[in-house]
Amino acid sequence: MPVIVVANPKGGVGKSTLATNVAGLYAREGHAVMLGDIDRQQSSWQWLALRPAQVPPIQGWDVRGTIVRPPRGSTHVVLDTPAGLHGWQLDTVLGIADRVLVPLQPSLFDIQATHTFVQMLQAHRRADQIEFGLVGMRIKEHTLANARLHEYLATLPVPVLAWLRDTQNYVQLAAHGLTLWDVAPSRVSRDLEQWQPLKEWLSQ
Repeated sequence: MPVIVVANPKGGVGKSTLATNVAGLYAREGHAVMLGDIDRQQSSWQWLALRPAQVPPIQGWDVRGTIVRPPRGSTHVVLDTPAGLHGWQLDTVLGIADRVLVPLQPSLFDIQATHTFVQMLQAHRRADQIEFGLVGMRIKEHTLANARLHEYLATLPVPVLAWLRDTQNYVQLAAHGLTLWDVAPSRVSRDLEQWQPLKEWLSQ
């Protein structure tokens, strides 16, 4: 059972957006998906409450207490995490992770926080057992900030899996408990194209 952890100590980088859409992808592929949320804001948990009955189901995993191995009955687990993740909580999360996705936006503060976080991840005792990947979020093409982010990420020893554009599609779908995978492909064709390399990485 693969456990995908979405993490970055910086707040507001798009962790819940990424986590819910990864869960939605697995659900669309027919997997028994469990979505956990250890953020006090419980954004993913609230999103699940909005999810319509007619779309592929995603089961919620209440991990507000002690984080242990996910309950039986699921084949894939996606875990959304809070800002400021560190110490014993980070160690516990990495203790069950198979893959870690690190979302970030093209800002100096995101870059600084992510640089330190990647160092922490690679120093973890299970680092050689976990696959790590970066995802650029809310990317505005042809901007100086975007160009600088590309330059910076090229220096990190972690692959960049996708560059996801700044679009209202994610916001509008999230408001109804939906993901890119729950609507007509023609409506989100550009976004699905950007997800393709990330989708392939998640399917390996």
